[in-house]
Amino acid sequence: MKKNFSRLSCLTLALLLLTGCGGGAAPQSLTADRETRTPDLQPIAENQVEALSSFSLDLLRENWTGANILVSPLSVLSALGMTANGAGGGTLAQMEAVLGLPVEELNETLAVWTAGLPKEKDCRVDLANSLWLRDDGSFQPDPDFLQTVADWYGAEVFPAAFDGGTLRDINGWVNNSTHGMIPEIIREIPEDAVLYLINALALEAEWETAYRESQIQMERVFTTEDGQDQPATLMYSSEWHYLKDDHAQGFLKPYRGGRWAFAALLPEAGMKLEEYAASLTGKRLHEILTGAQETAVKAAIPKFTSEYSVELSDSLKAMGITDAFDWKTADFTAIGSSPNGPLYISRVLHKTFISVDENGTEAAAVTAVEMPAGGADPTPAVVPTVYLDRPFLYLLVDLETNLPAFIGAVTTMK
Repeated sequence: MKKNFSRLSCLTLALLLLTGCGGGAAPQSLTADRETRTPDLQPIAENQVEALSSFSLDLLRENWTGANILVSPLSVLSALGMTANGAGGGTLAQMEAVLGLPVEELNETLAVWTAGLPKEKDCRVDLANSLWLRDDGSFQPDPDFLQTVADWYGAEVFPAAFDGGTLRDINGWVNNSTHGMIPEIIREIPEDAVLYLINALALEAEWETAYRESQIQMERVFTTEDGQDQPATLMYSSEWHYLKDDHAQGFLKPYRGGRWAFAALLPEAGMKLEEYAASLTGKRLHEILTGAQETAVKAAIPKFTSEYSVELSDSLKAMGITDAFDWKTADFTAIGSSPNGPLYISRVLHKTFISVDENGTEAAAVTAVEMPAGGADPTPAVVPTVYLDRPFLYLLVDLETNLPAFIGAVTTMK
């Protein structure tokens, strides 16, 4: 892909940064008036899909507690991808190893994916990125870094006082960018914080074939892995995209337009969901999704709503990103400089929300990086039945790329 983007003047950026936002006025992005041109986008390669799918599964597994969970690989990749553009040395090497691709390749892959996000009223995925910079002189951003994240990630750049007004502005931006599904990501701004890199993602999609009233049955049972029977409302349908591997079966239920779908995988009886998730690889997940069989499948999905919040530092360290969280080893000199010491990552905050009902799905995610200074027979004789009335894995997936924007597990109706 050619890096054919409109360029901001680095001098203009630097001068604007010196002025700040001023007083209590609404935040003004330095990139608000930037002219943009569509780059020469190339299709995402299979090895890139497998790499990002592997990251998705690792992110899910590292945060597994046995309770309901939902993470957004697309949101986390976007926030950490922006951050990685300012990393160097061992810090960059670790981030690239965990994220799955060299940073330049990750930039291009995410740019291709996000450029194709649907914008129709009945199936819409909105993604936004922003940077919030302390403007009191304690942090001087590198103009080339700001240019890079503006070019590749469309990031808005907000100089701010990092006071109570900034806290309201950041959470207001999050609330607006997630269509009100996630009202806040930060509850306080530490005194040593000088930079936030934030991604917000919102999906609102109607089912391609909506459920009729007769297909919705209340007072059904969802059975947990420890044998508890919990009340559930199940939505029954016949679907036409059957998923199967050696230890699970599932289905795709498309959203309007047919490009995005709810994908479900139900492990075989007697196999724990965590065990099944541990067995999956990015390559295998890609094979399952691309190998969907066009055949009838009796399906049932429980109506559910889930909110999830996690601080990702420990899981990212376990995955292999360690230098970035230690001020003594972190190398983010390409982001900018501070007289208070080197930049490092103190927290990676992640929040998600999902609601699945008879009309469709609403889902949202926010990721904030806080940086202080210092093959089967396609026509089986028996129609398979996949009722999600016990713990299951699910994904909100882009069927054109077969990449999961969200991946989660339902283990309980409580």
